[in-house]
Amino acid sequence: MMIKKTLTILAASCMMYSCTTKTESNPFFTEFQTEYGVPSFDKIKLEHYEPAFLKGIEEQNQNIEAIIESPEVPTFENTIVALDNSAPILDRVSAIFFNMTDAETTDSLTELSIKLAPVLSEHEENISLNQALFKRINDVYQQKDSLNLTIEQQRLLDKTYKSFVRSGANLDTKQQARLREINKELSTLGITFSNNVLNENNAFQLFVDKQEDLAGLPEWFCQSAAEEAKAAGQPGKWLFTLHNASRLPFLQYSENRPLREKMYKAYINRGNNNDKNDNKEVISKIISLRLEKANLLGFDCYANFVLDETMAKNAHNVMDHLQNLGPCQKRNRRPQNFSNLWTRKAKVKNWKHGTGGTTPKNSEKRNTTCPKKTRNLTSNWKMSAKVLLP
Repeated sequence: MMIKKTLTILAASCMMYSCTTKTESNPFFTEFQTEYGVPSFDKIKLEHYEPAFLKGIEEQNQNIEAIIESPEVPTFENTIVALDNSAPILDRVSAIFFNMTDAETTDSLTELSIKLAPVLSEHEENISLNQALFKRINDVYQQKDSLNLTIEQQRLLDKTYKSFVRSGANLDTKQQARLREINKELSTLGITFSNNVLNENNAFQLFVDKQEDLAGLPEWFCQSAAEEAKAAGQPGKWLFTLHNASRLPFLQYSENRPLREKMYKAYINRGNNNDKNDNKEVISKIISLRLEKANLLGFDCYANFVLDETMAKNAHNVMDHLQNLGPCQKRNRRPQNFSNLWTRKAKVKNWKHGTGGTTPKNSEKRNTTCPKKTRNLTSNWKMSAKVLLP
């Protein structure tokens, strides 16, 4: 009897230790203990992401439940601020995860993003379509003029309220159910579209084996292309790809028009080659679902739904603005001094117009005309997750 009791205690202790170790080893479960709170990339592993997302969802659900169950009258602090601060774990993990899938993705990260897309979409809908939570938000919003809020607080309240309305909080039960289905399918289609483009991007390789076909390309660029070809198992050649660091300088400097055309057409036709990565059917489904979603939310087209939160407000205003650009440009055009233009043209006759502006053919500088975009690591998880929704 004593032996059985001892074994039971040992088993329970091992389980508790295992759970504790797993919790402590996941860097997303607590604030990053680094200078300035920067992410601990040396401690983050692939297996940390999914548990952190699930833990973050659980944490936010508990915090939202506390907001709803609060016996206090809804206020800006106990409702709007509490909601805004309700997902610390989710904020941490999503900021890192979505930046990694954008900047340095792998097959494993891509597979995980597809798996998590419907989970995050459903979680966001469970929040935005929570009638008890929206009632408290609406109560605060209706008295906004008497709350003496700062400009920043007014902005947060306005965005919070409108995000719920735009997410279907005012729809009936049947419409909300359909909206959930649409969002879930869009989240998956969005990732499929991006992955198809990425696959086409990574698959294209332009090998050059003749020195004369490198005419116009800077020496540093040719050296880099030679190293790429050697790494790909074809030493003695030059390899160019569709990645920005290769495509942009090639289109900008190369004097070989047929090769430039081949590179350019490969880039603009990604997802349009009637193969396993073809996006035409995906796009058709996305367009159809977007239109249905816009109609459910009271808009005649998806463009007006998106533009409703911008200065333009609707597609009609955008088109009016575009139509007026031509006459304005013609009216403000300055007369040319052709003698000066000819002198300047003579001085730069060895320069070549390419992507990003006028650049000398013999330039030793790397392409700096298209700096890489990065996403703010402190962005809210909802904004990151919405990237999954096309």
